[in-house]
Amino acid sequence: MKEKEANPLHLKSVNHISLVCTSVDQSINFYQNLLGFFPIRRPGSFDFDGAWLFGYGIGIHLLQAEDPNKVTRKTKINPKDNHISFQCENMGAVENKLEEMKIEYVRATVEESGIQVDQLFFHDPDGFMIEICNCDSLPVIPIAGEMVRSCSRVNFQMLQQPKIHQIVKLEN
Repeated sequence: MKEKEANPLHLKSVNHISLVCTSVDQSINFYQNLLGFFPIRRPGSFDFDGAWLFGYGIGIHLLQAEDPNKVTRKTKINPKDNHISFQCENMGAVENKLEEMKIEYVRATVEESGIQVDQLFFHDPDGFMIEICNCDSLPVIPIAGEMVRSCSRVNFQMLQQPKIHQIVKLEN
């Protein structure tokens, strides 16, 4: 058995995500006016078009596509596809805003141990998927000492003894 350090790279948080855009201006409008991000200063030494936005403790770096006609845009909303998720205070208000702005979305519900989580999935102007949810109602339960295979496999006995700095043993 090989012992692994819980945070081998000494990570602190997610800093930003980068998205290639067919139109940086359209994406700024979307992320600023719908999701509430605000523009921040971007290094002037970059030799390509783009914009940096910040909100909710994370940055979004928008990069202008070199050839916008060659950017593949996803059109089908698939909750099992790559996405970024944001928690919200009022799912009804989000749904009303999406309808008001005529943004196509898919609604989903997850239930786990009597806790219900509502989700709304939609695309940004370039087909990158966004999820809005009330996921904070789900408890964050670490799975200690076993390989993660599924969210439904939890070893509750090991969770009774949480450790702040622990070494996780992975079985081969």
